[in-house]
Amino acid sequence: MNASAQRTRRSGDAFGNVFTWLCGGALALNLLLIVGLLVLLVVNGAGYFWQSRVELLTLVDGSKLLGVVYEREAIPQTSGEGGKVATRLRIGTGNRDLGDPDFRWIDESEIVSREMPADAVLLERLEWGPFYGRMAEIRRGEEAIAIGHEASWRAFPALHAEKRRQLAAIASFERTEIAAKNGELERLRLAERRLALSPPSDAKRHEAEADLAARRAAVEAAYEKDAEALSAMRTAFVAETLVMETADGRRKEMPLGYVVRAVAPNTLGLAGLAKLYLERVWEFVSAAPRESNTEGGIFPAIFGTVMMVFLMAAVVAPFGVLAAVYLREYAKEGMAVRLVRIAVNNLAGVPSIVFGVFGLGFFVYLVGGSIDRIFYPEMLPTPTYGTGGILWASLTLALLTVPVVIVASEEGLAAVPRNVREGSLALGATKLETLLRVVIPAAAPGILTGVILAMARAAGEVAPLMIVGMVKLAPTLPVDGNFPFIHLERKFMHLGFHIYDVGFQSPNVEAVKPLVFATALLLILVVMATNLVAILLRNHLRARLTARSI
Repeated sequence: MNASAQRTRRSGDAFGNVFTWLCGGALALNLLLIVGLLVLLVVNGAGYFWQSRVELLTLVDGSKLLGVVYEREAIPQTSGEGGKVATRLRIGTGNRDLGDPDFRWIDESEIVSREMPADAVLLERLEWGPFYGRMAEIRRGEEAIAIGHEASWRAFPALHAEKRRQLAAIASFERTEIAAKNGELERLRLAERRLALSPPSDAKRHEAEADLAARRAAVEAAYEKDAEALSAMRTAFVAETLVMETADGRRKEMPLGYVVRAVAPNTLGLAGLAKLYLERVWEFVSAAPRESNTEGGIFPAIFGTVMMVFLMAAVVAPFGVLAAVYLREYAKEGMAVRLVRIAVNNLAGVPSIVFGVFGLGFFVYLVGGSIDRIFYPEMLPTPTYGTGGILWASLTLALLTVPVVIVASEEGLAAVPRNVREGSLALGATKLETLLRVVIPAAAPGILTGVILAMARAAGEVAPLMIVGMVKLAPTLPVDGNFPFIHLERKFMHLGFHIYDVGFQSPNVEAVKPLVFATALLLILVVMATNLVAILLRNHLRARLTARSI
């Protein structure tokens, strides 16, 4: 080998090494960015549920402030004595119903002393957010049950447990008895409306009207009794009141039942703080939101997201696979097939909001409006299916993700060796039998890969859903105990929209910023869990096919 050839080879090897390092560096950078994102979400999201100590700050003007120190930062463009940078603290003070802001910035130079009093109590409430103070009194009407912090703190757990039971009983009574009566009254109203729209003969009409009137009177009488019982339960629920005293001596009286949780953080050890942390995490994933989604749980959003994704997968998988099977196995290659493939690829690049507009016009207004006019005329002008709902949202996302399934399924079908098809046909199987029993099972891992990618994309989409059924707060879930049990016409909540609503539509962004990280972390975990199930199923099918081929 001459010198020129050796130099060319060394140059090629050097370039190859550089390219290898460049590829490895790009991979490492991508992994670093992903890990950094997850660490950011875990630190800020998981830390949302940890309870910090409550501090009592005495300021130079003699005023006192009770709350949690959330942040310490340098004051911009200022410096203290000796050129030292002045700092300030961000204090979570709560007590919104007394006119106090959720957070206050206090210069450290204005703080005379910092204490952690044992009698400092944090109340988590159904309304008005957290309250910081000390228990002063518990009353039942005009009667004082406990006076002073120590006596009130001892009496509180038993009374609060009773209030929790009463609240659960009220909620159960509303979901069962009251909801059943309301449902029956609505069915009677619709029956009367149908009678008016399609009147029978005079004799039958009078008979039907009399029957409906009698049934309505019976249901209304039963409803009145239930309403009186519910009113009595609510009166008993607010019978006891808790009087709290703030650090500056102001007093606030509130129904004891409105307290979700009372915590004395400065008296809790590590085990107590860990237990409180787990309770809050469980509440976050299992309870309904409150305070305009800024507190409580996000279970309706989790349920809506998962249900929508699986409905979408149930629609997109068969249609996407059938389209791929036709294009790969039956259609003859030509201009028409090439145009279809180009259209499918271009469809994958259409902005998602365009699909939302299409879903609104086609599914909601055209299909849903037609269903209402044909099957639910008595409900009009109030729409049933002619408005946004989880069914139309799932179909819209199915259209959005069907190109992904088609392309992945085609690649999976193309990967099945030709001799497998020919062997099946040689043994006497028809083309349909070969397709159903040999080709599609062998291509199942590739098909499931497409479905996994479609589910992952659908779980994170927000823009089209804002048009076709997603809402800030859904009063009821799409699944309940009332016939027909699954209500595909209902609106639903979504984790992605919940992040947007809390992070950008909340009146106090600073207060809910940790909640945004926690919800984003949960959304990633839901997507990962959904994908993990599909991946395990794909690997199981792949292992079975591999073992069968040996």
